[in-house]
Amino acid sequence: MAGKEKLSFYDVKSKKKFDSDNYRIEEKKGRYFAVTKSQSGPHECWRVVGKDFAMANK
Repeated sequence: MAGKEKLSFYDVKSKKKFDSDNYRIEEKKGRYFAVTKSQSGPHECWRVVGKDFAMANK
């Protein structure tokens, strides 16, 4: 989706930060997360985001 805001993610497995605008929004137990594929492996990186941000970038 064009126009998504670029977010900074932290990969706990490789201990590195990276930026991505290729993410999806997920809701679990009332909290919102931006989820993207890691740049250093097959796993995913999750980041907590606010409800307003999640609704604007869904």
